[in-house]
Amino acid sequence: MSRQVTCPQCRKEGALRSRPQSPREHVAALIRIIPFHCQHCSHRFLACRLGKDGPQHPIDRREHLRIPVRLYLSFSGGKVRGEGTVMDLSLGGCVIKSETQVHVDDIFYLEIAIAEDETPIEVAAMVRSVSVRGIAFKFLRKAQENKRLLTFIQSNSGSTSSVLSKAVEPTVSG
Repeated sequence: MSRQVTCPQCRKEGALRSRPQSPREHVAALIRIIPFHCQHCSHRFLACRLGKDGPQHPIDRREHLRIPVRLYLSFSGGKVRGEGTVMDLSLGGCVIKSETQVHVDDIFYLEIAIAEDETPIEVAAMVRSVSVRGIAFKFLRKAQENKRLLTFIQSNSGSTSSVLSKAVEPTVSG
């Protein structure tokens, strides 16, 4: 099990390794000082990699760690309305399964049901990609600004198994 990297700015664990972006980061990478970014506060920083047997952190172009979920969602934008199932969720966006036809760069208003007895979380998002995996949305505002979404993600990010919500209707196909 690899050690979690702690952000020096917000002091939270779970910073992700990233590709060097500046000349300083490229030079540092040559001497095993690795660039990281915090998924909580977006702070970029360098951390020393302790030899070849040190913790391995895959380089990922994602800014935030994804958590597997299964949540009902409805969305609307312009003349398009749809519903589906959120398959994974992060502070930056989500991937859904839906039969509704959408296009890259379309903007939608999402309503994500996190629990049967609570009002849905409302968030604006843009379609990043459409593939067999599903529709990938990027949230237009940081999840940190939506306290309910931030709380839900933080409370479920430690779990390695899927978060299966009772809010998913059995009629939604995945």
